[in-house]
Amino acid sequence: MEHQEYKSVNRSVRKKDAMQLLLGSPVYTDDVTPDDALVVKILRSPHANAIVEKIDTATAKKVPGVVDIYTWEDVPQTRFAIAGQTYPEPSPYDRLIIDRHVRFVGDVVAIVAAETEKAALKAMKLIKADYTVLEAVLDFRSAKDNAVLVHPEDDWFPPCEVGGDPKRNLVASEVDAAGDVDAVLADCDIVLDRTYHTKAFNQTMMETFRTYTSFDRYGRLHVVASTQIVFHTRRILSRALGIPKSRIRVEKPRIGGGFGAKQTAVCEVYPAFVTLKTGRPAKLIYTREESQIAGSPRHEMEVRVRLGADKDGKIRALDLYTLSNTGAYGEHGPTTVGLSGHKSIPLYTGSLEAYRFGYDVVYTNLQAAGAYRGYGATQGIFAVESIVSELAEKIGMDPTEIRDRNMIREGMVMPAYYGETANACALDRCMEHCRQIFDWENKYPVRDMGNGKVRCAGVAMAMQGSCISNVDVGSATIKLSEDGTYNLIIGAADMGTGCDTILAQMAAECMECDVDDIAVFGADTDVSPYDSGSYASSTTYITGKAVEKACGDLKKRICTIAAEMLGCTAEETVFGGDCVQQRDKDESVSLTDIAYKAQVGNTTAVEATVTHTSPISPPPFMVGMVEIELDKLTGQVTILDYMAVVDCGIPINPALARIQAEGGIVQGIGHTLMENVTYDAKGKPIESSFMQYKIPTRLDMGRLTVEFENSFEPTGPFGAKSIGEIVINTPAPAIAHAVYRATGVWHRELPITPEKIAMSRPDSE
Repeated sequence: MEHQEYKSVNRSVRKKDAMQLLLGSPVYTDDVTPDDALVVKILRSPHANAIVEKIDTATAKKVPGVVDIYTWEDVPQTRFAIAGQTYPEPSPYDRLIIDRHVRFVGDVVAIVAAETEKAALKAMKLIKADYTVLEAVLDFRSAKDNAVLVHPEDDWFPPCEVGGDPKRNLVASEVDAAGDVDAVLADCDIVLDRTYHTKAFNQTMMETFRTYTSFDRYGRLHVVASTQIVFHTRRILSRALGIPKSRIRVEKPRIGGGFGAKQTAVCEVYPAFVTLKTGRPAKLIYTREESQIAGSPRHEMEVRVRLGADKDGKIRALDLYTLSNTGAYGEHGPTTVGLSGHKSIPLYTGSLEAYRFGYDVVYTNLQAAGAYRGYGATQGIFAVESIVSELAEKIGMDPTEIRDRNMIREGMVMPAYYGETANACALDRCMEHCRQIFDWENKYPVRDMGNGKVRCAGVAMAMQGSCISNVDVGSATIKLSEDGTYNLIIGAADMGTGCDTILAQMAAECMECDVDDIAVFGADTDVSPYDSGSYASSTTYITGKAVEKACGDLKKRICTIAAEMLGCTAEETVFGGDCVQQRDKDESVSLTDIAYKAQVGNTTAVEATVTHTSPISPPPFMVGMVEIELDKLTGQVTILDYMAVVDCGIPINPALARIQAEGGIVQGIGHTLMENVTYDAKGKPIESSFMQYKIPTRLDMGRLTVEFENSFEPTGPFGAKSIGEIVINTPAPAIAHAVYRATGVWHRELPITPEKIAMSRPDSE
């Protein structure tokens, strides 16, 4: 099936909630939940590794307005995981609601419930805790087989076997390979061996973590949270609190950004526990500091790459080893690390004869990591794309040409990508398109601008996935209303990505109506059909296909009712958008008449629910090119131009796809140049606010241009693949490449700050 003209799809339609947001309507968790809830606050550990010997809350409980204070003695002793992943979770069950053993600076020591925030804060100051401070594991390079165990408990439980062993501080470990890597490397003209290091960058979404909980009129726990994973959250709460899932309802309103952070149930369990204990509504809103020091940032990773190539630039072997720092708890640890190899190595399928990919994920006494846009691919692509650029510079070849010679192309089987075939791949066209709009030939040479400033360029490619194959499930319910419009009910969470809008566009295309005729609702565990949630770039590809299939089923049902009205068989009818016509005759019935007939003496439901999953995960592809100006005296890097061309299949909504790309690129620029995570000698995070943790603004972006090269993915809805995550992956290697061009120094650790640039000297190798 080739690309065709669509009425609603492949069109830049205004977002469903655009006017609400523009006018400042109350749409977020704190807006739509009552203010007369108990205020929940968390007392956090000042130590990276300690045992709470005793805790005195008597004085704090006497503060007027304090309802109760809970410690490790008050909570269930069942371990659970807060990773939003499909059951059985690959992440180990290694948490308690409050643990006597605190494992990082910021870990939970007590939960305070009070009538007012003022009372809660006053009580927190009066709680007295006595700790036995233990030696902490703060360097992830020394964590594996360290004498100090982050999780010495005996009830540590792995729902899936992923190579974890808490007695070795291991969350996961594996080696995957194809071909004889060592033999191929030994036969190569050039072998490069480099190590790259990325920090635990924060998602810094504008709306911090927050949850409201109450008992509904039937005595069920009603949870309203800013979350990407309503169904997973219900399961997590059920296990942690020890109550049946049937007694829990989780819904999300509009989300003020997630970027993966809210694929982890960071804060939901604490107000839920308070509501269970007191019977009263409770609300917990994390401060910015709490989101920075006790959230779920990107996994710090160190990636060692060995690359073997011939002197003409043919890349023959890649050998990757990733060491990933999961922090104090293991959520998302086993799953993020796989992407560092499986979504970087396949970029070079075109020439690769052998590959090996091994990894270890280790516990440390630092803030637990989680999901963040790019989910491990970001770290791996920084390493692989950087070493390919190093090879190009070493042999004197244009870095775009070396990629042309080695890149994955349409129709190729990708051994390092689970043996999948690239059925839709426009990466070669992305490269050529980007070269032209960027003016690569003129911008690649280093240009001395005088006054110590130079201008130059860098390039990188990227890939991602469109779901977790054979795991992710998307569902959609669509039903006809009596006025001839439709309700689309989904379990995926729109977190600013616009998925409500693009799923409505798909439904409108199928049902031959206007997008405004599709009302979208979601996500709510009581109402929505099951959906894994909004993560892994799966919403457009998986839930979108469910929408397409559900619309097909609904049209058959509508035609069945119309056939009764027309006195013919359903096979003799044709669905026509606002009516159903009898084939080869002028007779038809309107959609509104069919809708009313459905409510009288009818046995055919005018609604359809479809669940969809996919055995494959078609990768989107991307090329990014950056032009920088670098001040050699100060080390300041200014982004002048960033141009990207993306292959996401057929974009359902090009304007929203472009905004996704621009946002991801800016996040990538941020963690490349300025975002830094550092700890003091005792494991306390230093960047606990936006005063210290710098994120890019519009002034730091320069000129951003995003264009598309369409491919057609046969398994996707209307030929679509994903776009949400891939877009964050090219800035780091492209900028690092440009900085090398300007200075003669390869920076293999992120972020590349001005002081690092100013104080570095050209490499000897």
